[in-house]
Amino acid sequence: MSLLESVELSIKNILASKMRALLTMLGIIIGVTAVILIIGLGNGVNIYMADSFKSLGTNTINVMITGRGSSSRKMSVDDMYALVAKNPKYLLRVSPSVRMTGTVKIGNETSSTSVSIGVSEDYFAIKSYTIASGRGLQYSDILDRSYVCVVGSYIAENYFGNNAVGKTLKIGGAYFEIIGVNSKQGDNASGTTDDYIFVPYTTAARLSSTGTITSYVVEIPSVDDSSAAMQIMNDALYEIFMNSNYYTVRSMGEILNTFTSMVNIMVMVLSIIAGISLVVGGIGIMNIMLVSVTERTKEIGIRKALGAKERYILTQFVIEAATTSAIGGFIGIALGYILSSIATNFIKAALQANLPVSPTASSALMAFGISAGIGIIFGYLPAKKAAALNPIDALRNE
Repeated sequence: MSLLESVELSIKNILASKMRALLTMLGIIIGVTAVILIIGLGNGVNIYMADSFKSLGTNTINVMITGRGSSSRKMSVDDMYALVAKNPKYLLRVSPSVRMTGTVKIGNETSSTSVSIGVSEDYFAIKSYTIASGRGLQYSDILDRSYVCVVGSYIAENYFGNNAVGKTLKIGGAYFEIIGVNSKQGDNASGTTDDYIFVPYTTAARLSSTGTITSYVVEIPSVDDSSAAMQIMNDALYEIFMNSNYYTVRSMGEILNTFTSMVNIMVMVLSIIAGISLVVGGIGIMNIMLVSVTERTKEIGIRKALGAKERYILTQFVIEAATTSAIGGFIGIALGYILSSIATNFIKAALQANLPVSPTASSALMAFGISAGIGIIFGYLPAKKAAALNPIDALRNE
């Protein structure tokens, strides 16, 4: 008997007892569905985190000078630019970053959520921002310490009716002319990147209480280069300050990788727990196959009397168990994808979050392979029992 004929016979036997077969598959179906959902949710969380970190810049490292150290030499803006220029393979561009603390007043209104930050002309390219209207900051603005700014789309829309270019706003006691509007970055809400005001870092430093620049954003080629770039930065800063407590170097990409690893570990643990139902399903298959062997004892005796060898009987029952389990796996995969789509829409409606539950093709193949494998493993013992039956005893069975 060929493999195809064995599968066809297995399907006929399954269809002959549909309800019993469905109940036998139930553990497999539940286990596969749970695994598909959990892996899909884990992928969705990773996608959501990647999108969230993207606005922060996963291809950047942030440098914060927290002390002055004992060395007579300090890390100036020119020193930082020179360090980046010296290492073009791992450090592409740099922008000083100066946080302003003054109250933001727009017309007669005071914005308590708007963030004012001093940056260079390269900051927008580092963050992959584009200017929706007007122009961005230029080197001449930095050099002249101009009182100009680029505002986020939230400010332009809610305070200026999308006609912000040429208007003015007040930060602390200084008036700034709006020369450009940044493109929309998120959900265009207050307190987000769209509620930012970008001014020349030289102007921000002059208006700050200390006048010093202690924070930098450095662009790197990719997340994969973050370790090498951070090592270069750490070595250079340690050479200046001789104490690692006086500075901090962080990579958004490495933070994202840490979170992703944690999510993957959690998904793995939950998948293993969900996989317990696959084992339960396998036990159910073994149980029903043992019953099937008992019910079909006479059939086995006739086949052996007609010359069927033990390996043919063994193969037939193993294939039947594997087919039952594989069909359950198919049903579980289909149900998992359907529930994933429902869960995605539910999360979007209930939590207002773009968190897709997206199972991968590899997870579906893995679930199917495991389900078929369980059928083979748990079907072997009943098949072995069937193959070992004495044909004379089997024919006498009533």
